Amino acid sequence: MKLAAALSSLFLTASLCAQVAGQANSGYKTEEQRKTVATTLTDPARDEKQRPGELIRAMGLQPGMTVADIGTGVGYMLPFLSRRVGPGGHVIGEDIFDDFLAGAKQLTARLKLQNVTFVKGTETDPNLPANSFDMLLALDVYHHFDFPDKMLAHLHQSLKQDGKLVIVEYYKRAEAMPNGRALTHIRLDMADVIKEIEANHFHLLAEKEHVPDSQYMLIFRRN
Repeated sequence: MKLAAALSSLFLTASLCAQVAGQANSGYKTEEQRKTVATTLTDPARDEKQRPGELIRAMGLQPGMTVADIGTGVGYMLPFLSRRVGPGGHVIGEDIFDDFLAGAKQLTARLKLQNVTFVKGTETDPNLPANSFDMLLALDVYHHFDFPDKMLAHLHQSLKQDGKLVIVEYYKRAEAMPNGRALTHIRLDMADVIKEIEANHFHLLAEKEHVPDSQYMLIFRRN
């Protein structure tokens, strides 16, 4: 009985520590793969679909705020965030890949975005300062979290008392991404994303459809 209990405990620990986003992250393992991804992240046609201006208005970002772009990639959202918070605000771009961060830094230098700085995170910790952010944006990123509980714990710590976590994600539906890819690429549909985040000391303030039949937005406040 003791052996069985020990094995059961070991299995549970392994399950809790398991990386859960293997399918979503399979195309990011090499620099060459990430170069391919970067071409889609910087596609000029992305504005029409992603609707960054509408997104920023919907999330409630205001001049003077401090906001982090979690998983910034090559910095697609940074110019929009930077202009919105203005010279009195601050934007931090976070990513776990050096090559993505290098691309984002080149973008901000070219556009002379003076209120943007960068942080390199890890799979479990975005390495953001505690109690510092009015908003955290995770755009098309939550499904890449290999260790969502650990990431959410650190995101919770980095928010100010009344700070907000904004999640923009794809539905787990055939029509949400080209070629039905969302069915395998996306780990959870919206209802389960809400449950998982609320189980980690957040509560849902608002939800809305961002791109019809493709993406939704969730706004959470820390408990």
